[in-house]
Amino acid sequence: MTPETLAAWSLLGVYSAAAVYVIAFIVFAVDLAKRSADAAPASARAAESATVNGSTAVLVDAPPAPPSIVGSTRSARVGLALTAVGLAVHVAAIVLRGIAAERVPWANMFEFALTGTGIIVAVFVFANLWKDVRFLGAYVTGLAALLLTLATINFYDAVGLVPLPPPLQSAWLVIHVLVAILGTGFFALGAGLSIVQILQNRREAGKLARVGFLKTVPSAENLERLAYRVNVIGFMLWTFTLIFGAIWAERAWGRYWGWDTKEVWTFVIWVVFAGYIHARATRGWRGNRSAILALVGFAAVLFNFTVVNLFFSGLHAYSGL
Repeated sequence: MTPETLAAWSLLGVYSAAAVYVIAFIVFAVDLAKRSADAAPASARAAESATVNGSTAVLVDAPPAPPSIVGSTRSARVGLALTAVGLAVHVAAIVLRGIAAERVPWANMFEFALTGTGIIVAVFVFANLWKDVRFLGAYVTGLAALLLTLATINFYDAVGLVPLPPPLQSAWLVIHVLVAILGTGFFALGAGLSIVQILQNRREAGKLARVGFLKTVPSAENLERLAYRVNVIGFMLWTFTLIFGAIWAERAWGRYWGWDTKEVWTFVIWVVFAGYIHARATRGWRGNRSAILALVGFAAVLFNFTVVNLFFSGLHAYSGL
């Protein structure tokens, strides 16, 4: 097949994967709605139990469901299966794009988004082998479908239209960018856990009583612990992103650091997550403060990929637009 034909098949795979992710998103959303509906009557039954202290009845709310039952619904299992199918199609699209381009498929914004969204979904799918996080399915599939579609519509770059700039013709393109994409995948999962943690904190404080599905997910403390572990992995990968980027910069431009906009924002992201880890470990930051700081870090990652690439000039201007 010609590179153009392979690229066309890759593009078909991209749209197919996005469509499967949308279906999976709907299934996961239905699952969350069912959880909310099922949790409401259970909560009402639990409220009927009361302990009497003199003439005052104190209603005892139902405790959060244990994590062992999280994601055990049929719709959650179907949603995860659809996500895995979408990921398989997505990976095929990435591979076809790489074969068509005769290089790794992450040399411009479209290809970075194509591979990056695939990594985000892959981290979610494989994380379920370690911990049941299917309650994040709607977040992950919705985010992947949205980013993949927007990147394809706005940033698509035809294969072979423009040759790679000399600095990108290096093995460090494989190493540096792949590690950055992996770090982004873990940060995305950590952000999802932090969002649910904030909601769960509010529910446990009695400020968010109507979101019933939260009774079927881990406690805020357990969610915070999971988010911390995931973000630590992302931080380690991002540390190597900085190191490998500096080595590549020396090979390409003769200096390790030059205060280029992309370099600065990569360092800003590292500082935010370093602060998150340090504050939580040594300053006792718990609850919403740590979750908000993690979300600020992920927002900086998205800003670095979108705004910095599109509106700032510099040595890293490889958007392909």
